[in-house]
Amino acid sequence: MIAFSYGVRMRRIFHYALIPTACGLLASCSSVPEARVKDTSRSFTTVIVDAGHGGKDNGALRRYGGAEKDANLDVAMRLARKLRESQFRTVMTRSSDVFIPLDERAAISNRQKNAIFVSVHFNDSRRRGIRGFETYYHSSIARNLAYRIQQHLVTIPGSTSRGVKTANFRVLRKALYPAVLVECGFLSNRKEGAGARSASYRDELADKIAEAIVDERYGKGTYRPPQTADSADTSGHTE
Repeated sequence: MIAFSYGVRMRRIFHYALIPTACGLLASCSSVPEARVKDTSRSFTTVIVDAGHGGKDNGALRRYGGAEKDANLDVAMRLARKLRESQFRTVMTRSSDVFIPLDERAAISNRQKNAIFVSVHFNDSRRRGIRGFETYYHSSIARNLAYRIQQHLVTIPGSTSRGVKTANFRVLRKALYPAVLVECGFLSNRKEGAGARSASYRDELADKIAEAIVDERYGKGTYRPPQTADSADTSGHTE
């Protein structure tokens, strides 16, 4: 997120980490204590798939990549489908273009049993040359999952890693289970923005995240992708 323009960066920080100023430091208020976060990383049977933004909240909006909310939803829906094919139960915080408040997203996740939470986003910057994947976590229990997802994403040819980082995003800090937020590239970058408009590329992103989740649960090399990749467009984007 360092590469964000001040305005865009502050908008996203406001969106994910809004808390009363009286709380002081961000990490000191409205967080689930580390001891209460359940380590389900080797037992989870449910994956909450969170498509970032939606409805009145477009997220980033760029000429190259279009509206972030649309790309987020398409990747999230593909991810959920691949996880179901791998015998996981999936719960989506949204499956259409609707606005879901952040607290409700966390509540949806926390109502599940034996779960993990994965939030899908795309990034933005005024510097068009900035590109790459980032994966965020809040609780140390989610660290391994975050690193595994990042490692799988950067196997995409020509990709760039901007690292795995801790963050105080509300959907992460309020989670009772391992929770990560994945930034699937920069809509403001010509190459990655074009990728966000490509059904086949969005399918590849979903496939890499799904592989990482399956590997986290069952061990490396256990993911079996569909025989034929589903590159059908589910969001209205075109190749």
